Amino acid sequence: MNKHLLLTLTAILMVSITTMAQSKQTETEYDFWVGEWEATWKKADGTIQKGANRIEKTLDGKVLQEHFSDPNTGFKGTSISVFNPRTQTWHQAWADNQGGYFNFVGETIGNKKVFKTLPVEKDGKTIIQRMVFYNITDKTMTWDWEASQDGGETWKLNWQIEYSKK
Repeated sequence: MNKHLLLTLTAILMVSITTMAQSKQTETEYDFWVGEWEATWKKADGTIQKGANRIEKTLDGKVLQEHFSDPNTGFKGTSISVFNPRTQTWHQAWADNQGGYFNFVGETIGNKKVFKTLPVEKDGKTIIQRMVFYNITDKTMTWDWEASQDGGETWKLNWQIEYSKK
C-alpha cells in the first residue's frame, strides 16, 4: 500500500472517530441547565449587565424550555430544546422579542455542550452561529455566543455570559 493512500485512509478514520465522539448525546445532556439563573455579562463599553434565565423541563420531562430576560433593554427570548433518541442529538429553536429566530443542532465536544446553526451562504461566506456551554458546575457555567464566517474554521466571540444559580 503506498504512503499516500495510507495517510488518506488514516485521515478518514480519524475524522469518522472524531465525528462519532462529538455527535453522540444523551437525554440528560442538558440537565445541568435546568433551574433559575442569574446572568452577568460585560457590554462593549465595559459596563456590567445582569439578566435572568429560567430553564424548566416540560412535556413530561422530555423538553427543556428557556425564558431569558434582560431588564435593562427589555430583550426577552425563549427556546425549546428536545432530544431526538433516534439520532441521539439535541435540537433547539430560539425566538425573541426582536424578531430573532434560530434553529440549532446540539453536539458535545469534550466538556463543552454546543448548539450550532446549519451553515448559511451569504455574500460568498459560510456563516454558522453557535452557543457554547462550558466550565459547568452545579452552581455556575459560562456561555458563549460565537459566529464563524468561514464554515467553522475560526470563531469570533460576540457575547459571553457568566451564569450563577439563584
